Amino acid sequence: MHARSIIAILIACVISTAVYADDNWPQFRGHAGLGLGSGNPPTEWDLQTGKNVAWKTPIPGLGHSAPIVWGDRIFLTTAVNTDTDNPSVETGWSGGAGESAKDTGEWTWQVVCLQLDTGKIRWTKDAHVGQPKFKRHLKASHANCSPATDGHHVVAFFGSEGLYCFDFDGRMIWKRDFGKLSSGPYDAPELEWGFASSPIIHDGLVIVQCDCLNTNFVAILDIKTGDEIRRIDREGEVATWSTPLVVTTEDRKQIVCNGYRQMAGYDLKSGARIWHLKGGGDVPVPTPLFSNGLIYLTNGHGRSPIYAIQPTATGDVTPSDDGTKKPGLAWWQSRDGSYMPTPLVKGQRLYTCNDNGRLDVRDAITGDLIYRQRIGTASHTYSASAVAAGGHVYFVSEQGEVTVIEEGNVYREVASNDFAEVVMATPSISGDRLLIRTVRNLYCLSR
Repeated sequence: MHARSIIAILIACVISTAVYADDNWPQFRGHAGLGLGSGNPPTEWDLQTGKNVAWKTPIPGLGHSAPIVWGDRIFLTTAVNTDTDNPSVETGWSGGAGESAKDTGEWTWQVVCLQLDTGKIRWTKDAHVGQPKFKRHLKASHANCSPATDGHHVVAFFGSEGLYCFDFDGRMIWKRDFGKLSSGPYDAPELEWGFASSPIIHDGLVIVQCDCLNTNFVAILDIKTGDEIRRIDREGEVATWSTPLVVTTEDRKQIVCNGYRQMAGYDLKSGARIWHLKGGGDVPVPTPLFSNGLIYLTNGHGRSPIYAIQPTATGDVTPSDDGTKKPGLAWWQSRDGSYMPTPLVKGQRLYTCNDNGRLDVRDAITGDLIYRQRIGTASHTYSASAVAAGGHVYFVSEQGEVTVIEEGNVYREVASNDFAEVVMATPSISGDRLLIRTVRNLYCLSR
């Protein structure tokens, strides 16, 4: 073959790989959990006429995990009940006032693979079958954790029902049992709410955060074998529903975990705690973010602070009682944080939408408030986290209303779309495609 032809093929392969890499959405909220897409998905669609609706695929069972994308494949998880095809889900402010669902029958925990361009299900694999070891919150499911992939492995976490690794053809490679993982409020241990921290993959490692009522740790495993390489003790922490984050800077790699008593950064190699702070909300849910050279943390229920931490921080960076800022803490706000949704950082703006639909947009470097606005219908509540692409930010309410706003220093609503279905899962983006999972269906929206 002519040398020029070989070079042309190599260039085409590099370009193709780059395009796929841009369009991949490998974990909860995509690359590094930032929620930022590379394409230009539609801002408007019509389910009745089919405008900008590429396809719709019913998903059996109940799952709040977000879909992930690699190449031409979508992966998600679900839990199917033997007694009902449509397990109930509560929405709204109280969500059943913290009560557990009274499900009967057995459940099957499944990993599902779909074709990206058609929505056709390529395969479904059972990971576990049996009675749940713990009940779920009335607003939750038994498949809350989003899967993660590195392009070769698909890792799915079902809490007390185990951690599983499949290949792209659906063959189970390994599984791990961490025992019972009891998740509920620390001051009301009789309530069972279900597990929700998603796994992440970094440089051949699977990392899971297991902050529960009966055990507290971060586990680091070899993605090829499932062997546990290291376990980081988080003794004394309360139940946490947040996904961890790996932050890489010039002089260190650290795992950042949200928490109530231990918002902290740990050395990836040794597991040693580098920095920590406490005093946030006592039901930590949002995932940490790293952007603009800062680590962002927020949590809610009771208090809802926001912290911007320098990755070089060491020791205790908890603000003093008089509000004095300690070294390593770039800025902080004692309120206006988020209880359920993870914020979004785009450029120099930090978008924080609380579960009540109040959106605060701040300067991500200084913490100064740019504007505050109520989004969506006033009575709607939010569990899904915002995502952004094409100069727009997408907010999805539990009631299925999608509010699209324009990025900028002034609030400008571009569109509002209503699914008329309950949506608890965070949307995903693959190029120009927006994937939204309702409690019954997966939709692909594309121009």
